[in-house]
Amino acid sequence: MRLTHDVRRTEFYGVRGGVTPSRMFELVGASENLADKALALLSGVFRGSLMDATGMKTEMGRYRWTICALLFFATTVNYLDRQVLSLLQPMLSKEFGWSNSDYADITSVFQFAYGLAVLFAGRFIDRVGTKRGYAWAIAVWSVGAAIHAAVSGAGGVGAAVSPALAAVGVAVPVSVAGFMVGRFVLAVGEAGNFPAAIKTVGEWFPRKERSLATGIFNSGANIGAVLAPLLVPWMAGLWGWQTAFLAVGAAGFVWLAFWLAFYDAPEKMLAKGKVGQAEYDRIAADREPLEKADAEKPADGAEAKVSWFTLLKFRQTWAFFFGKFFTDGVWWFFLFWLPSFLKAQYGMEGTEIMWPLGVLYSLTMVGSVCGGWFPAWFMKKGMEAYKARMTAMFVIALFPLAVLLTQTAGRRGMWFAILLIAIGCSAHQAWSANIYTTVSDMFPNGAVASITGIGTMAGSFSGVLVSKAAGALFDHYEKMGDVTVGYSIVFVYCAVAYLVAWCVMKSLVPRFAPVNVKLH
Repeated sequence: MRLTHDVRRTEFYGVRGGVTPSRMFELVGASENLADKALALLSGVFRGSLMDATGMKTEMGRYRWTICALLFFATTVNYLDRQVLSLLQPMLSKEFGWSNSDYADITSVFQFAYGLAVLFAGRFIDRVGTKRGYAWAIAVWSVGAAIHAAVSGAGGVGAAVSPALAAVGVAVPVSVAGFMVGRFVLAVGEAGNFPAAIKTVGEWFPRKERSLATGIFNSGANIGAVLAPLLVPWMAGLWGWQTAFLAVGAAGFVWLAFWLAFYDAPEKMLAKGKVGQAEYDRIAADREPLEKADAEKPADGAEAKVSWFTLLKFRQTWAFFFGKFFTDGVWWFFLFWLPSFLKAQYGMEGTEIMWPLGVLYSLTMVGSVCGGWFPAWFMKKGMEAYKARMTAMFVIALFPLAVLLTQTAGRRGMWFAILLIAIGCSAHQAWSANIYTTVSDMFPNGAVASITGIGTMAGSFSGVLVSKAAGALFDHYEKMGDVTVGYSIVFVYCAVAYLVAWCVMKSLVPRFAPVNVKLH
């Protein structure tokens, strides 16, 4: 079915114009099976908003938005998996007698393993290709999520690995050891999500649409973060905390079936008739000259690649590295420590935290989608793409300053604190939608996953530092009788990190400078 959209009449989520509710159900009705119907409905929703944002009137297919829908759902599952532990932390700390430092050790294993694995995940995905690489990633992280359910007891993972850890000088409680193993496996798998997703966006979207496509799939992080506090405490209360880990692990395998059924490279989908010539031409239109090197692939069909040492010679690599290093620790902190903050400051735990965190992460979706749209607004006014993106990122970097008021305003009530933290989290998602896109803007597609891996490694290591420092601060001030002082100190860092990151990035790459590197 080929549809013509007048984008001047298309509004967000397709409420008017080409993708009306009736048209979306027409698309669904034209699909062959239930899986295709689900993706057709969601991609129809995406198409209405994206066609409006790009400001182009054209007749073409929509399969690239089906791909965007797959990325969105994968990122949703990704964040469901990684957030279960933080939501259960008050319950698990009480059951196993953890200190703040014990919990920081567990989260740090995830972040450290994630940081190392994401570096190799990028290379792995560049080598084996997006389809197989993404499939392996979600299979591993789904197994890792399920492992958490088997960490305790005489025959559990903790009892099995604790003697080995003690032998190398890592003396931790059995429960901590078990959760460390689960977090390690989860991290190794989850490390593949963003390198694979960014690479997919580079393969399937023209440059003008990439930041918005990235913002949409990245909003899956917020959907996962919203669903987790609504579902996890409820499941844990009814069926025990082990069930929560098993359920999110199973969700990953459901997504895997969709991915294997619907994904392939644009060239192959064109040959199969899933992508029309008009849509393919639009996808490939602006690949030259930046992505010309991607055509130079080895004879065996593997992805072209470039060495890490070569990539580290470019200022663009270091700009992305430091942009992630200074800011990702903020997101990791909020993701892993907000339930602990609500318990320490307001005495809330279990199902009591469902709605505050659900509302908070719902608000962050605004940042994901609007952050992707924001630079396009500057581009329409005539700004060059990189200047528009950096201008948008500077404005975005101002919003986290609201976090400085969290403790002061929070004394008037929990919802004041939630709102201010939500502003900071929303700004982070807007920042992420743009900083990831700078990679596919400046590097050939064969290097995108590797560069994304390098930057994400930097962000994960900053998460380790922030988490360990936070745990030590909270234990110290808890002994002093006022743990809220520790949170105040961390909130200061969360507020100013983005401005620091922007200044470093701008000094390293003051203007658009695409990297022309030979892939081999």
